[in-house]
Order: sequence, then structure tokens, then C-alpha cells
Amino acid sequence: MTDAAPIQIALLVEEEFEDRDLLEPLAALKAAGLDAVLVGPFAERTYTGRGGTQVTTAFAAGKVRMRQFAALVIPGGHAPDRLRMRHAMVDLARDAMAEGKPVAAIGHGAQLLISANALRGRTLTCWPSIAIDVKNAGGLYVDRPVTRDGSLITARKSDDLPVFITALLDALGRA
Repeated sequence: MTDAAPIQIALLVEEEFEDRDLLEPLAALKAAGLDAVLVGPFAERTYTGRGGTQVTTAFAAGKVRMRQFAALVIPGGHAPDRLRMRHAMVDLARDAMAEGKPVAAIGHGAQLLISANALRGRTLTCWPSIAIDVKNAGGLYVDRPVTRDGSLITARKSDDLPVFITALLDALGRA
């Protein structure tokens, strides 16, 4: 009997990600025995967070498909504004939502879901300055630390990471 392959979770990365929004979920997913991998515009490229953390991606978004992953995590910071300009990133987010896979976005991460046209009729939270954008995209904005609408998990900011991570692990059956 062989061991099953670990469940792979994609965390999206671009320049100026919010350090805690990437590092804390990454560590929690790995601690739960999941294979958390970094996906960026380019494979094996180093990206720098707003606080100076440097990470290197394993995969380029254009070379993977969402069917390879069990879930998608979109950290906040300034990175989501850059992510939404990359068609491959938008496609991953759109596909994850369409397939009903857990999608966890924190802070400005919802910007990528707006560009993926994936928020119509969904209830979510985000960084307050993009709440109007969520509403204009057909989403219902609520001001809560974490919101779960089916497979969509959202949080407002880094201070909400403990409940955000708990909701993500619960969605993956690892709480």
C-alpha cells in the first residue's frame, strides 16, 4: 500500500503581498500536513512582501490548472491589484470558484475575485476600502472578521488571521 499524495493548496504571490497574510496560512497549512505551494506569474522567481519577506514560487500560474489543487489562498497587501492584471491568475481564481473549491481571500485579495467576475450573489468581507468594489461586482459586503459563503472564505485584515485560518482548515477538513 502506498501513501496518498498530499493535498496541494495553491497560495498566490506577487510583489508587495502582505507578509502575515501569506506566511501564517502557509505555516498553518503545512502544520496540518497539507502541501502548500506558492504560485506566481513566474516559477522559481523571488517576490518581496510589503514587510520585506522574500519567497520563491514553485509554479507559474500559466503552467498550472486549478484541478491540480484542492484550494486557493489569496493573500492581501498590494499584490492582489497586481494579480488581477495577470490573466492566468484571474483564470485560476475563476476556475476555483466555478469548481466550488475552497477559496480563501484576505484583505485586498477580493480584488482578484472581482476581476474574475466571481462575486455576484456571494456574501463576503474584505478590506473596507474595496467594499464598494465588492458591491459593484454584485457581492454582499459584511463587516465581520471572517465570512464563509459556501466554499468562499474571506477576512478583512491580518488581525483576523486566527479565525480566517480556522475557517480555511475547517473547509479542508483539517480543523
